[in-house]
Amino acid sequence: MCGIAGIIALDERVLLSREDEASVRAMTDAIAYRGPDGSGILRVNNVCLGHRRLSIIDLAGGAQPMLDTSGTLSIVFNGEIYNFRELRQDLEARGASFATNSDTEVILEAYRVWGRDCLDHLDGMFAFVLWDDGKKRLFAARDRFGKKPLFYTIQGGRMLFASEMSCFRHVPGLSFSLDPQALMRYLAYQCVPCPQTMFREFHQLPPSAAMVLERGKLEVSTYWEAPQSSSLVIGEEEACEELRRLMRRAVQRRMVADVPLGVFLSGGIDSSIVTGLMAECSSTPIQSFSIGFHEASYDESNYARLVSQTFGTRHYEKVFLEEDCTDILPRVVSAMDVPMADASAAPTWLLSKMTREHVTVALGGDGSDELWAGYEHYVGFARAQRYNRVPAFLRHHIIEPLCHCLPASQGYVNLRLATDTFHRAAKLPPWMRIQSMLTACSADLQEVLLNNPDKSMLELSTLFRPTLDAYNHWRNASDMDRTFYTYIRGFLLDDILVKVDRCSMLNSLEVRAPFLDRELAEFVISLPAHYKLRGLRRKYLLKKAFAYLLPKKILHRNKRGFQIPVSQWLRGRLRPLMEELLGEDMLAKHNFFNPVEVRRLMQAHLSGERDLRIPLWTLMVFQLWWRNNTSS
Repeated sequence: MCGIAGIIALDERVLLSREDEASVRAMTDAIAYRGPDGSGILRVNNVCLGHRRLSIIDLAGGAQPMLDTSGTLSIVFNGEIYNFRELRQDLEARGASFATNSDTEVILEAYRVWGRDCLDHLDGMFAFVLWDDGKKRLFAARDRFGKKPLFYTIQGGRMLFASEMSCFRHVPGLSFSLDPQALMRYLAYQCVPCPQTMFREFHQLPPSAAMVLERGKLEVSTYWEAPQSSSLVIGEEEACEELRRLMRRAVQRRMVADVPLGVFLSGGIDSSIVTGLMAECSSTPIQSFSIGFHEASYDESNYARLVSQTFGTRHYEKVFLEEDCTDILPRVVSAMDVPMADASAAPTWLLSKMTREHVTVALGGDGSDELWAGYEHYVGFARAQRYNRVPAFLRHHIIEPLCHCLPASQGYVNLRLATDTFHRAAKLPPWMRIQSMLTACSADLQEVLLNNPDKSMLELSTLFRPTLDAYNHWRNASDMDRTFYTYIRGFLLDDILVKVDRCSMLNSLEVRAPFLDRELAEFVISLPAHYKLRGLRRKYLLKKAFAYLLPKKILHRNKRGFQIPVSQWLRGRLRPLMEELLGEDMLAKHNFFNPVEVRRLMQAHLSGERDLRIPLWTLMVFQLWWRNNTSS
């Protein structure tokens, strides 16, 4: 796991200067936490590549930027290639020779042998930029699910790229102009959906995309498509057997490292499966890590201890006080290079920090909830279709008014908020239904919150265009199958994976996701929807396949998100910060938001009239990001 950056002059006749090299060095120094074990710069003619290294594989021989044996190919690479040993054997049989034992060199040789088609052979998490000096071609790519980030911009006759947006602030002369449409999408999604960024001039390379820059022309193309759901005809027992085989292999591959590794253990289904399979594959006790909270309704540490005892792990646990999280939360948000209003970033950061004190690599359960219908939103989506068959008079005049009388609680389970969200979603078209359960600021709310909203963006099909495009990707699939794809290409990509990448790398920790193994994920995606969600039973086949492995108390427990009690903290320890960030003086610095309407939101939340933690926290995160990422 590393950090990469670089500059390429679009005109190959333009030679980069020492000043350009200094800019690349400043870019990589800005993300030294992504690679504290080493750094490197390579400047050749119109190209300068920079790298920061976190040593995981081939500690002595994997330094970057790396050149191939011919000296014509060079690369900077962030991530891990899990099948690099098999690929190396294949390439050696084709005549390739290797100077190191690293997976980085395997990418170079794979490109030399297969060209752009090398991506079809790679299984891993990666973002890399490769320079082919013979063809004067830049070739870059990002892994299939977008686990590793890559940003780029073209300005002043140059392309610049980096692992994080913050790097570009260290290059003189670049333009940064806030994109009002991106701001509105952020308010809706709590993040800026890929490939947009908050600035007009900058873009993200999409997942499963390759980018080629040759003769001044830029081309971005997709190299992988997820198989359509329900495309596989297979019986339950056979599916369980294949799932166990693929899951074991995915875990085994991610246990390859030349440094200590462990596992994030929450006590949920996903992390417990990963822990159990790691224990099966290891001859020594696995190191497991979990955190807990004194707030009982948010604490899962007792489940993590049960799993640790079951599999004999060397378990590390820390229980945090309210002040620990409230004090760290603004700092974690400020350290993120993109605005992302997922409050679970704080516990993710705390877990990563504790884990890094003992190991360099940790396995986690990311991706399982999206692939296996782990969220309650999947159940809500299915139930909304049935609810809409109830006579309208009963729905609108009896059921919904009664639900609206429920109190707005502050704990983990908030029935009032849940029922209000469900009823709003049920009224929407299927493509928008699941997104509405995740939306922070609706189009109606933005119309009053923003001083000068882009009226065209207030149309659902425009504001939520990323959701609509993802939902329509599989036009012949069922509504539920299309919902799976929407979650994978939206919430997983733009929220979960960004959060884990930033929070772990800020602590120089590599996190690996077995559930997002290429072959395993392709198998799961292609399964019929009823193997994932059966009635109210989420992760149906996953639980059946690993019933032999897990304690019954873990197997049958309800899913708990990795959350913190933001709602009550905004009425307590975080209230002064909220009133500062959303006060009239702070809002006036950019004049995006109507201070009167923002104050109304705060008052409604503080009075207990409504639970508005999500829109309020989304606004607060933007304010923190703005303060740390602009010169205004």
